[in-house]
Amino acid sequence: MPATESNAQPQKPYAVVAGVSMRELLASCAAADAVSTPPRLPDPEVSGPPARHREAA
Repeated sequence: MPATESNAQPQKPYAVVAGVSMRELLASCAAADAVSTPPRLPDPEVSGPPARHREAA
């Protein structure tokens, strides 16, 4: 028997394992991304030192 021949059964391309819709899968990926992303740093001009108030005369 040549090496290119095989007695193995041909495999199916994909098997449905769980009943998860594409919408649920994408939503879970978006939620995981939102949870694992650190918060943004504030803008430099907004996060500067607070303005000093002048005292009343």
